Amino acid sequence: MRKHCNMLRWLVALLAGCLMAAYTAAALAVPQASSENATGYQPKFPGDPAHSDSEAAALAYMRVVLRAQHLYQKRNDHFATSLSELVHTGSFTKRMVNPEQGDYTVGFKGKKDSFILTMTPAHLDSTHRSFYAEDDGKIHADETKAADEDSPVVK
Repeated sequence: MRKHCNMLRWLVALLAGCLMAAYTAAALAVPQASSENATGYQPKFPGDPAHSDSEAAALAYMRVVLRAQHLYQKRNDHFATSLSELVHTGSFTKRMVNPEQGDYTVGFKGKKDSFILTMTPAHLDSTHRSFYAEDDGKIHADETKAADEDSPVVK
């Protein structure tokens, strides 16, 4: 009986040691993960240029509009002059016509030969940059002012 008690104590001690090692390893991993990205944002894909979930949504919206505009231009030999003209072009939906998109407000100026698309956050900061794009398809960003054609291109 004594032999079994000793073995049971040994197994409990071994299990406790394993649990403590696992807990310590997990606790040490948390600061490393958060130090990789100070904002806590987890990129949505390799090379994701967004600094926050709000930016990721704004950039995704812009990509859909840019694709829809180029499809529209290909089919009609000119760009759409309003967002409502893009409904059902590519994956552009009726809900996307609404200028309020999450933390951002959409700006759109369309002509038959060009267009300008902007996304302006409610509050401008390093995780809520403003965005700008035109018919060349390049998205520009700025964290200090409204983005324009001279702002850095989002990579």
